[in-house]
Formats: sequence, C-alpha cells, structure tokens
Amino acid sequence: MNTSEQEWWRGSVTYQIYPRSFLDSNGDGIGDIPGITSRLDYLADLGVDAIWLSPIFTSPMKDMGYDVSNYTDIDPSFGTLSDFDEMIAKAHKLGLKVIIDQVLSHTSDQHPYFLESRQDQTNDKADWYVWADAKPDGSPPNNWLSIFGGTGWQWEPRRKQYYLHNFLRQQPDLNFHNPDVQDWILNTVRFWLERGVDGFRLDTVNYYFHDALLRDDAADFRQKSVVDWNPYHMQYHLFSKNQPENLAFLKRFRALLGEYGATTSVGEVGESHHPIEMMGEYTTNKRLHMAYSFEMLSHSFSPKHFSKQITEFFRLAPNGWPCWAFSNHDVVRHVSRWKKHAEDPTALAKQACALLLSLEGSVCLYQGEELGQQETDLNYDELVDPQGIEFWPEDKGRDGCRTPMCWDDSRFAEFSSSMPWLPIKEQQRQQNMAKQDNDPESVLNFYRDMLAFRKQNSVLRHGNTRFIEDESALLVYTRGNTMLCVFNLSNQPISYQNTTEFNQCNKIGNTKIEGQKLVLGANGFAFLTK
Repeated sequence: MNTSEQEWWRGSVTYQIYPRSFLDSNGDGIGDIPGITSRLDYLADLGVDAIWLSPIFTSPMKDMGYDVSNYTDIDPSFGTLSDFDEMIAKAHKLGLKVIIDQVLSHTSDQHPYFLESRQDQTNDKADWYVWADAKPDGSPPNNWLSIFGGTGWQWEPRRKQYYLHNFLRQQPDLNFHNPDVQDWILNTVRFWLERGVDGFRLDTVNYYFHDALLRDDAADFRQKSVVDWNPYHMQYHLFSKNQPENLAFLKRFRALLGEYGATTSVGEVGESHHPIEMMGEYTTNKRLHMAYSFEMLSHSFSPKHFSKQITEFFRLAPNGWPCWAFSNHDVVRHVSRWKKHAEDPTALAKQACALLLSLEGSVCLYQGEELGQQETDLNYDELVDPQGIEFWPEDKGRDGCRTPMCWDDSRFAEFSSSMPWLPIKEQQRQQNMAKQDNDPESVLNFYRDMLAFRKQNSVLRHGNTRFIEDESALLVYTRGNTMLCVFNLSNQPISYQNTTEFNQCNKIGNTKIEGQKLVLGANGFAFLTK
C-alpha cells in the first residue's frame, strides 16, 4: 500500500451523518442504518471521501446515543449488526470510507459495568469509574462542574461515595487511570476494526483522564464582570480534563489502528483556553491522525479569525493535521450563525462551501449543509436535548441543528412516513434535496461542483497556505505556489487589485473581473491560478 492510500484521510472530505435524522426506513420516525445505506449513492455522487456516523451503539438515549450501554452492538432503533455490515459493504463498493463515533470518556449509567461498580467498594468493577469520598461536611470532593449544569459529582448511597460525570449524571466517567479500563476500551475499538470500519471520531478526546489528586479547577482568568449562562464556562479546567496521561493513551490508540492499515482517527478537542495548541499536541508524535476544535464552529466570521486558526495550527504543529468544519450536531448551523454578514443566505452558503473546501487540512461537512440548511426554530415544548431544556432560553440547545434531513417538500420531507422525532418546519422543508437536485444554481449543485474542483486540484488538499491579506473584510491567501483564493466576508462590494501573476480565473462567485482587478460583491469569492 503506497503512502497516498495509507494516508487517504490527509486532505479528505468527510460527510457527518446524524443517524436519527438522516432517513427513516421503517416508519417509526427515527432515522436508521438501512436508511443510510439507501442514500449512499447520493453521498458518493456528492463527491465526499468518507462518512462519519454519530453514535449508533446500544443506549438509553439520555444524550442521544452519547451515553453507551453496550459498545459492541447496534441500538435497536438504528437496526442490527447485519444492517451495519451491509452498509459498510455498500459504502466500500462506492469508494466511501466509514468512520464511526466512539464515546470513550464515559458510559451510560445503565452499562453493566457501572451497575456493578455502584453496588459497593469491593466488587470487580469498583475502580472502573471515578469514585471519591465526600468532604467531612458531606459536600462533593471538589468544585468540578458538569457541562450540563450543576456539580460534576453524583452521590451513590450504596457505596457512600460520589461518582464523577462531566456531562449528564447518567454519563459516569470511566477511570482511565486503571489499566484494565484502557485495555477493555481498546478491545471494543478492535471489535469495530474487525468489522471493517476505516476510522473513528473520538468524542471529547481531552476528557479521558482526570487529575488523580482531585484538585480544584481554577476560576477562568478571562472572566470579568459578566456571568456566563453556564457556570462551567467560568472555570479554567486545569484538572478535570486535559491531563498529560491522555497523550500516552492516544499513542496506544494510534498503535491499534496501525495494525489495520489505512485507518484514521479524528478527535474532538472540547477546550476553550488553548484549543489550537491542543489540536497540534494531539496530532503529533503518533497520537491522533487529525483533530478539530470549536474555533471554526463559533460566531466569529472575519478574515483575521480564519487566518489565525490556520496560521497558529501549522506554526505550533508543523507535523500535525487539522480537520476543519463550520457546522456539526452541537452548534447552530453556520448559515444562521453568520447571517448578519450576508445579504442572501444562498450566497453565504456557497461562499462558506468555497472557503471551507479551500482551507489547508481535512474537512468535515454536516448533513444538510450542502442544501444551505439553516437552524430550525423550535419551541421549548419541542425540545429533547437536555442542554436546551436546562439552559433555555439563554441557550436553546442542539435540537435546532439536528432536525431531520429534507429530501423533498412533502409533509415529512421523505425522511419518514410518520411523525419524526423532531419537527420539520417549513423553512427547512423548502431547502430540500429534490428541489435543488436539477437546479444548476442551487447550493447542492455548487457543493458538487466545488467538491469536484477540490479533487481536481491537489494543491487544495495538500498545498501550503500563505496569507496575503486579512484586513477589513477581505481574506486573501495562496495554496501552494499555483492558486490564489480571494474572499469578501461582508455584505458590501469590495475591490481587490490582483498585482500578482495569478491571471487565470478558475472559479468565481458573485465577482466580476476587470483586467487585473476583482470586484467582489457581497460574499463574493474567486479562485485564480497562474
């Protein structure tokens, strides 16, 4: 196997599927694996290299599958292992790699090992989770908080101890300081490698280890006078996550994947203080293949913001590799997040596509992004996400980006034959696949065209980046020595005097060429070569 085949992930484009919302094949209102299989041709035609499935394992679904009760089986709502095998076989036949989500930092409280662990302090699994005694006054052992609100500790009367949960109380944290836990986790990963998966997206990859001394987290040094809507963001998480032991475990994980040839891993770095630095640290020295943070998933939309992420990553980790995304299942869809910077959401959707697919690194697209989908506006009584229910209305949770895929404009958008698990609103229904499929000016066909353009130009997958200008609303950079990329990140026209040797126009959007001058309209862009 040559290097390019071994490193297929470098510069690749992965399409994230949220299984509950992709396609329902059996009419129960929940998307499933046979539904995914039936639409793999659509994804192959779109032009992506791989698909990533959010969790499909057996789960009570307190956090939509991110609370796993069996790591080696499929949740019945999604199908069976046979369905999964059929999906893998068809994907590979179409030339698509398959990446699955691994939630390793914690399990469900219904996992058999936790049910045993919580019984007493002497059972075989007693040290498999993070347990600690109460303080003399009965309060939790330290000040660590849960992302979903309140303390990160839950009292268990049978053990007379607290257990740690960085997320919901139904998601107890595994004790990675126990070597047996690490070995077991790696064996569950091997199970899926044996079934033919090509890689893993690692959820909350910097949360695996906790400080063994249980020292208090500090107050966020950036916090001034404004109280955050979530107290979790008021701390600097020095000890509850981001521990140095993580790095050694990631080497073990990478070594396991290396036994299976052309596999990959991409880690989610959930960190607000030094995310780009951590992405670099986690993707060097034979740890992860790729990593991403929430920096590109934020509300920031300026030339300096985008140039900073790229520049800082490759400055800090010249041998590392990033994976960039503008939307996923945890954040407001980017066309809605950045709408104040555009006159027309369609123009913004196309520009965002062109920008993302021209960034140095690998890329992940979120389902529906290729249709220009926007955030669904849901009422409180329509929510199922615990984050939205807890923090409403300051934070409306993640349901708005998780509503079902719209395949046509019928009542249930051809997602299902019955009422979906989340509602489909009219705005989303109108941005459907069937309507855009044969429209040459649609967002969908622009994605197809841009994905083909990226494949045809290896410099967009592998060329180095040099930023020429990131002032005002103009973002200008070269990829390799052969391509110039120009973006107007505003809703007002801007001219760019191209005094370089790039004089051949390859692709433009809302832009006119007047000799050596580019006149970029609102959210305009251009790709030029020598």
